[in-house]
Amino acid sequence: MPEKFLLQGPQDARFTILLAHGAGAPMDSASMTAAAEALVGVGFRVARFEFAYMAARRTGGRKPPPRAETLNPEYEAAIAELGADGPLIIGGKSMGGRVASMIADDLHHRRKIAGLLCLGYPFHPPGQPEKLRTGHLKELTTPTLICQGTRDEFGTQEEVLNYDLSGRIEILWLEDGDHDLKPRKKISGFSGADHLSTMAKAVKEWAEGLPSSG
Repeated sequence: MPEKFLLQGPQDARFTILLAHGAGAPMDSASMTAAAEALVGVGFRVARFEFAYMAARRTGGRKPPPRAETLNPEYEAAIAELGADGPLIIGGKSMGGRVASMIADDLHHRRKIAGLLCLGYPFHPPGQPEKLRTGHLKELTTPTLICQGTRDEFGTQEEVLNYDLSGRIEILWLEDGDHDLKPRKKISGFSGADHLSTMAKAVKEWAEGLPSSG
C-alpha cells in the first residue's frame, strides 16, 4: 500500500495542490498521474491521497464508493495531516473535486485554503442530466477553477452553460475532451498531452491571481 500522500514537486513551491481521486479509480491512476505531472511541470507542489474505501481496495475486496458528502471529514483530515506550508489549493478529479467543493467555503472563510480546483466536475451522473449536483455551486464564494472537456458525459459544455453557477467559478473548456480531459485527436486536432499542458498553464495563471493568504 502506498504512503498516505503521493508528493511531487518542489518543497518551496508557492502553492501546494491537494488532489483526491474520482469514485472508481485510485490516486495513482494513469489519469491522475498525468494531471499531477503536468501541474508539477509548471511549478506546483502536488499531493494526492485516497479516501479510506479506495485504500481498502488495495488489500481486500472492491468496496463501493459511499455518498460523496460522507467523505467530507476524510478530506478535511487529509488537509490537516498534510500541513502544507504556504497557500493551499484543494480539489480533485470528478468525485474528489466534488467533495472538495462541499468543504471549500468553510475552509476558505477560515483562511485555510486559497482556492478550489476541479478536474472534470461531475455535474450529473452520465445519462441522467436531470440529477444535478450543482446546488451548492450557486452560492460558492471560494475562487474556483473547473477544467472540463466539452464532451464530458458528466456535464457537456452545452449543458453546463445553462446552469446557475457562482460568479466565483471559472471554467476552462478543453475542446472535445472527455471526463479525463482526453480529446479525439482526429476530430479535435489536439492530443491528451496538449490538453494537460493547457490545463496546467491555465491553473498556474489562475493561481497566480489568487490572494496569497490561505
